[in-house]
Amino acid sequence: MTLIEEAHHFLEARARRQPRVGVVLGSGLGGFAEELEDRLVVPYQDIPHWPRPSAVGHAGQLVFGEVEGQPVAVMSGRVHLYEGHAPSQVVFGVRVLARLGIRALALTCAAGGINLAYQRGGLVLISDHINLQGVNPLAGPNDEALGPRFPDMSEAYSPRLRALAREVAAQQGIALEEGVYAAMLGPSFETPAEIRYLRAVGADLVGMSTAPEVIAANHMGVEVVALACVTNMAAGILPQKLSHVEVLETGEMVRETLVRFLKALLPRLEV
Repeated sequence: MTLIEEAHHFLEARARRQPRVGVVLGSGLGGFAEELEDRLVVPYQDIPHWPRPSAVGHAGQLVFGEVEGQPVAVMSGRVHLYEGHAPSQVVFGVRVLARLGIRALALTCAAGGINLAYQRGGLVLISDHINLQGVNPLAGPNDEALGPRFPDMSEAYSPRLRALAREVAAQQGIALEEGVYAAMLGPSFETPAEIRYLRAVGADLVGMSTAPEVIAANHMGVEVVALACVTNMAAGILPQKLSHVEVLETGEMVRETLVRFLKALLPRLEV
């Protein structure tokens, strides 16, 4: 039995209902997990082989529950490459959720704003990404039980789900920009020169997560929608230094809006 299957069987025996939608909550954005109905909380440390996050702002627990009758599984906290985890560990949770039966995955992340039209606290629907982390979670021998050797990534962020997200945002009166996310290794924030480079190659946002999970989800045939919170403007844009404290503060500032958006969106995501 593979490591993924061991975790899958452990969770399958505990979940009250099979989740159809998965959610990954990023830095400072974990408040949504507390809003689920009929909650069942499973600490990552209790799940076989599940890696534990060390970054501040990541709770480290899997929460099963419902949103308006829709069974969901929420990863409250993720692990990152910069923590020293292997790519396979970074995407382990997404792969287990896919084996549990999710057909759609909603990811959230904290990001630095590169696009000058963005403002701190704004929400941005990710339309595509540029993976500059130097690794791919699919490198190495391919497990055909998970997906094909060369998965297509031309619609990595589902056009169908993005259209739903835009519709829900309009109905909720939530301003929602759309842009391209650049994934960097971290943990240092980018230099002003790197931000100028990223803007030149077409990035609107920059962060240290998301891309590996999106690749793994697409590999397994799971539709993806991703939402970034602009927790700070990127280096060199404003005359101030960057800090993770600002990231967490902004996450708390947008909590109510993000919760309202996800509550309206998730019941509509099932394929």
